[in-house]
Amino acid sequence: MADDILTIEEVAKYLRVSDRTVYDWAQKGEIPAGKIGTVWRFKKTEVENWVNARLSSNSKTSVENNIQVKNIISVDRIVFINQSSKHDALVQLSEVLATAPQVKNASELTSEILKREELMSTAIGRGIAIPHVRLSSITDLVMAVGVCKKTIVDFQTLDDQPVNLLFMIAAAYNQHSYYLKTISFFSSKLKEASLREAILDSKDANEVYNLLQKN
Repeated sequence: MADDILTIEEVAKYLRVSDRTVYDWAQKGEIPAGKIGTVWRFKKTEVENWVNARLSSNSKTSVENNIQVKNIISVDRIVFINQSSKHDALVQLSEVLATAPQVKNASELTSEILKREELMSTAIGRGIAIPHVRLSSITDLVMAVGVCKKTIVDFQTLDDQPVNLLFMIAAAYNQHSYYLKTISFFSSKLKEASLREAILDSKDANEVYNLLQKN
């Protein structure tokens, strides 16, 4: 870790994981990284800050204490989606998310959400996908929720289950730790089958919002 710019192999050695794990993290946006051409590179200081953030928030309790649902989701950004394709559903939800005052460039948001999905699916199993981006045109972390009335089968899912819940997150480029904590928070929260079923059975956005506010 002597040099300021690191390769995948150097980061893998430092973190004691495989090269493939670091590559997957970089593709998913889970570790701070950048591309020079087609090659991933990492800043030493950013990797160290990322490790420190993970160590300080590796319990579910610490993550939950830092995430306030009411600060990142509003009722008007919870929608029921009737699209049946991944592309159309992502476009519709990104347009909803772009109504938030924190989003300053709607077209860039949609474009980057689609590009991110092309790199690697954001479906995490159990019928859930968490598309996410960090952009310099976002002023603060914000989220939109899509409840799909038609299952979306063209997400590449780990468990081969179609997607019916979309949680789209957009964050400022300098919010990496908060961004990761938010993704982790919702990934953990949505493991509860009863919550997922209640959201899918909801009649309106207010009902979904209230469910997400509960612990």
